[in-house]
Amino acid sequence: MQSAKITAPSPGHTVRWPAAIWAGLIGGLTFLILEMVMVPLFLGGSPWMPVRGIAAILLGKGVLPPPPPTFGWDVFLAALAVHLVLSVVFAAVLVWVTHRWDTGMAALAGAAGGLVLYGVNFYLFTGIFPWFAMSRGWVTIVSHLVFGAVVALTYKRLVHSRPLS
Repeated sequence: MQSAKITAPSPGHTVRWPAAIWAGLIGGLTFLILEMVMVPLFLGGSPWMPVRGIAAILLGKGVLPPPPPTFGWDVFLAALAVHLVLSVVFAAVLVWVTHRWDTGMAALAGAAGGLVLYGVNFYLFTGIFPWFAMSRGWVTIVSHLVFGAVVALTYKRLVHSRPLS
């Protein structure tokens, strides 16, 4: 009589939620930094415009002043809170869809997911947040593509590099 061999499931078969949360936080921060660099570099706008656009979700459109947008701790912290929570939620969906895929395919799917997220945010949600429409364009598309790819790559790296509880 042979005894049954018990093995732990491989990392690819169950979502490792702590890794997904970290991937969302890292992807979200990457997105925000990329926006704050690319908007002034390529569009000539203020680095605080994306921050104020995000903060307005929570604080209302009164934080969208006439140009040039400036730094404010209340606005920055509100934007960070909203953006990171949403980044973790979107990352959880991306990871749930792609966690069984190899790294390359997950990264491509993550980028595609970022593109879908761009469409939802900047075309569907403009009915609720009309100021999103002014951020439509290639800079925001690139930021979303990078967000999705970073989430997928970070998740894969975390799952395969060290144990997470």
